[in-house]
Amino acid sequence: MTRIASHRGGTLEFGDSTPQGFTATSQMALEEVEFDVHPTLDSAIVVHHDATLDATTDTSGTIAQMTLAQIRKATIRYSAGGHPMTLEELCTLYADSTVNFRCEIKPDADGMPYGDFVHRVISVLRQHGMLERTVFSSFLVRSMDEIAQATDRPRLWLVSPSVLRQLGADAVIEVAKAHAIGEVGIHIDTTDAALKDLFQSAGIEFGCWAAHTSEQITKALNLGVKVFTTDRPTLAIAIRDSHQGGRRA
Repeated sequence: MTRIASHRGGTLEFGDSTPQGFTATSQMALEEVEFDVHPTLDSAIVVHHDATLDATTDTSGTIAQMTLAQIRKATIRYSAGGHPMTLEELCTLYADSTVNFRCEIKPDADGMPYGDFVHRVISVLRQHGMLERTVFSSFLVRSMDEIAQATDRPRLWLVSPSVLRQLGADAVIEVAKAHAIGEVGIHIDTTDAALKDLFQSAGIEFGCWAAHTSEQITKALNLGVKVFTTDRPTLAIAIRDSHQGGRRA
């Protein structure tokens, strides 16, 4: 069965990385919740997509240059008054959920990996009993390497459309093998059955991201990818249920 990952807690349904979205996702009949992490100035770890607060909250500032107290004052837009969460809070929320973690290691505001950040993320997950329920992802191969050095948990390399276009599928496969990456995620609009078969024939598991519309979700299901991320988890669950019912019939 193709797995569903609620992207940022279901951005198009609940706002971007909101307490409401993460709470709702924890109770859904899906497999993963996808989220992003950044360090604060005072060594906390915040669950937020961008390296800055500017795009999705009523506050401006770079997370790594702000204290947790400053960040907590930010209100996420379209979130019924919700504020950014910490990784510890997310772990507590999902402790009794059947939904597992997809943790994306994000770069800083300049697009570079944070220093000694992966170890800190892993430490928090381990302390809260969530490490064995976590798959890690990143667009950065360097971060993929850092994850591999710190844990044996699965790693998923997110391949952007520009990287796929510039390198070509064969070169992407070569890079994945050189870095012992066993799974990739490709934008849903840049994939097809031939590309999926090419990766799988090379022994690399194949998933998709950005499946938000009915057409994109249906495409991911018809392709039979391992997992896809979506900003509309409720819609994805309904379509998957219908898709499975149709197959049984």
